Amino acid sequence: MKRLLLIPALMLGSVAMATDYNYEITPLIGYNIAEGNIDLDDYAVFGGEFQYNGLDSIIKPELSLLYSKADYDTGSADTDVWRVALNGVYEYDKLGYITPLAKAGVGYEKMSDPYKNITGNTNSPFVDVGVGAKIPFNEMIALKLEAIYMLKYNDSRYDNNLAVLAGLNIAFGEKAQKAAPVVVAEPTPEPTPAPVVVVAPVDGDDDKDGVLNSVDKCPTTPAGVEVDANGCKIDNDIDKDGVLNANDICPNTPLGEAVNSDGCPEKVTLKINFENNSADVASSSFDIIQKYADFLTKYTAYSSKIVGYTDSRGSEKYNQNLSEKRANTVKDMLVERGVPSDRLSAEGKGEANPVADNKTAEGRAENRRIEAELTKN
Repeated sequence: MKRLLLIPALMLGSVAMATDYNYEITPLIGYNIAEGNIDLDDYAVFGGEFQYNGLDSIIKPELSLLYSKADYDTGSADTDVWRVALNGVYEYDKLGYITPLAKAGVGYEKMSDPYKNITGNTNSPFVDVGVGAKIPFNEMIALKLEAIYMLKYNDSRYDNNLAVLAGLNIAFGEKAQKAAPVVVAEPTPEPTPAPVVVVAPVDGDDDKDGVLNSVDKCPTTPAGVEVDANGCKIDNDIDKDGVLNANDICPNTPLGEAVNSDGCPEKVTLKINFENNSADVASSSFDIIQKYADFLTKYTAYSSKIVGYTDSRGSEKYNQNLSEKRANTVKDMLVERGVPSDRLSAEGKGEANPVADNKTAEGRAENRRIEAELTKN
């Protein structure tokens, strides 16, 4: 008995890539190299693969179906060859733009005419192992190349086939991602303290602080400043940003965030959702843009630079162009909502300056962001 000793191996790589889509389907075409024992000429192969990525596992299940019309070396007979297989697929870290993969599984081969008396062929199960790679055109479509070794038990011997395949891998069914917290730049006014009323037969409130002159120990307090029962300024800093409440126009800045002299963040991240692979803003993000426009309209002493970022998938040039388009889209929407264009600028920085790990779906979601840099005129 002859054997074709092929041992597929893939030694490079460490952690399997995560994917943002639940399903992948790949129409295939290729060529089958048959072992001489089975008396079949080498033949063309057609078929498809369906892969499911929804399980929380580094091994992805795949269903494969292949068909061929094969001619026998002896005589003029031919046969339809059907193969169905269930495989486990492991995808490695990218090598440049290419994603290597390895697979293994079991299947069953059915011939319309095994020609058993002469060839010894039978309908029988087989095991397969393979290697391949995906070369992306964009985040949903890639060229898929594979080499698959199949070993089956034919009557009283082991025979093998080698299939070399190519196809168009199409991903669909985007996974739901965890919603990132929304940072709103608009300040939330503090409750106005109830004025202290002191009953007096004849009295006034010269400094307009709500405390009558007869009990006001600080009679020259500027109007609008928060005071205590004695009419003296309360120098609280409720958000602990180093700017007292009386001067803080953004009194709810998150603790630890860098602020300017007015207590407003120098940079905020606007968690804006875009349509997939597009610069069109999803309607769910209109309210965030409106609130930031209201802030800039109210505080006319400020200008803002809108900076767009992407995750690392796709080419660097593609990501740079997409980040620029998204930043300009947000800028234009702010102008439409009343912010003067001369107080706005836009810039795209592509996949630079990631704030999270691009190897996970959650990390990539954080890296796809719009930052707004606030400057005082």
